[in-house]
Amino acid sequence: MPGEDNGFHPSCKCSSQPRTIPVDDLNTPLAAELFSEQEISLRRRLATLYRIVDLFGWTQGIYNHITVRVSSDKKEFLLNPFGLHYNEITAGSLVKVTEDGSIVNDGSTRLGISKAGYMLHSAIHAARPEIQCVIHVHTPAGAAVAAHASGLLPISQEALIVGGVSYHDYRGIFIDDSEREEIAKDLGPKNMVMVLRNHGLVAMGRSVEEALHYLYNLMKSCETQVLAVNSGDARAGLTLPGKSISDQVFQTVTRGGGGVSSGSWGVGELEFEAHVRELERRGCNTGLMLRTTHLLDGGLCQDRTL
Repeated sequence: MPGEDNGFHPSCKCSSQPRTIPVDDLNTPLAAELFSEQEISLRRRLATLYRIVDLFGWTQGIYNHITVRVSSDKKEFLLNPFGLHYNEITAGSLVKVTEDGSIVNDGSTRLGISKAGYMLHSAIHAARPEIQCVIHVHTPAGAAVAAHASGLLPISQEALIVGGVSYHDYRGIFIDDSEREEIAKDLGPKNMVMVLRNHGLVAMGRSVEEALHYLYNLMKSCETQVLAVNSGDARAGLTLPGKSISDQVFQTVTRGGGGVSSGSWGVGELEFEAHVRELERRGCNTGLMLRTTHLLDGGLCQDRTL
């Protein structure tokens, strides 16, 4: 409408409704020749995860990374080409690299990768073979918690859900190979969350869905902590649940389905499908097979009536 403020400078002729780039660009004969069915599925799932992170506003321009291990028997993983916004990443644009940094497939953009991103993620994948997906983000709330001496405090349910937290001291941009060993040592054998001091956050999982589960709750716990903690004594005036309560929350939620679903959902799977449905409604065309496709238009199972 004339005079309506669309958020752009008056001289800008750009549409306020940008074109959505489909996630799935691998439904072609060439893709079937280049990649196995398993890798095509992983590429779609990882590219979808980039869009979900973008949907929540947890991006920092072209920076940060999410990786997925290609298979348990290969030391290869997929990550974003360095130079794309998260809302531009597609299944075919992802770059496949080895743990030593060699590019196996450079994707559709020819942009290459960030050495700093490769360093952090390859160190984690090498140290923890059971981890399939690693997410690294910088957000103001995450950076604030990472800068605080007390780290992440167990003051919210979301903080209890993430369980144990590892910490790695800041040593500048990740460019020194020797830091890989320190990252692995600081991460340890069990935790799914790591705070990079004065830097940002890392969440991981044995699946894409589980990694997003930990990231989501980590982000919410950081945002809550920033609101609750003043600049003085971090613990002053705050109530902290006891260890038995903390353990109960973590153990309940790690059963899957948010800890309350009676269905056969793994950790983060039910939530992941809800986020994918939102992307599908926005025209992202993820190419993923959903167990809840009937809900895309707000429908019910055919055998259920109200």
